[in-house]
Amino acid sequence: MLWAEHTMHRGLFRLKVGHVDDISGLWHGNCRGVVGLKLTSEGIMLVLSSPSGCGKTTVSDLIIKNSDNNIIRSVSATTRAPREGEVNGRDYFFLSEAEFLLMCESGEMMEHAKVFGNYYGIPRKFVAENISSGKNILFVIDWQGAYRLMETMKESVVSVFMMPPSMDELERRMSDRGGIDGVARERLKGAPFEISHCYRYDYIIVNEDAEETARKIGCIIGAESKRVSRQMGLRELIDKNFPL
Repeated sequence: MLWAEHTMHRGLFRLKVGHVDDISGLWHGNCRGVVGLKLTSEGIMLVLSSPSGCGKTTVSDLIIKNSDNNIIRSVSATTRAPREGEVNGRDYFFLSEAEFLLMCESGEMMEHAKVFGNYYGIPRKFVAENISSGKNILFVIDWQGAYRLMETMKESVVSVFMMPPSMDELERRMSDRGGIDGVARERLKGAPFEISHCYRYDYIIVNEDAEETARKIGCIIGAESKRVSRQMGLRELIDKNFPL
């Protein structure tokens, strides 16, 4: 079974987490769900944030690799030129600046920002089509982007903040990744500030081992997918099978 400290459905996942062989069997009062009825669930928007060097790239790759998670990466739109090997619609939706700004004006972007002279944004249609079909979407973004999605998409968002075991361990990981130059040093100095924004997230996970962290997040995906609010056609199914 899954062990975790939690307040309501929000959790701090840290210590004794055993094997969860069938997440569909999970049921508890603070994370209400429907188990055993054949329903189609709406997808969730899984937001993953962490300080630089905490391992979110490795963890996100493992989350995507596990087919049980039924999850794809978010594909952003951008006005920057494609890099070698990048494919339109897989890596980014590549748009002209005029096309991008027109989509913003017409409300087709969920959120957007200008970074180093190029626009980046999340197309509303891409998200809506996948969520309504039951597909989960992974967003690996910083706390500012996470806050914006929480405000605009509300219950569709399930947010996870990933923390290092300690600042010393974070420094060691960043050093192992290629040394700590000026940029890396600034990111390391900024880690406590990023971590200070973790309290609005639904879950906090201390990343001591990437595979274990990815497995815990898979459990979160499974449990959140069973929420009553995400079951499409639930009322009709119950009324049909259990008429008053």
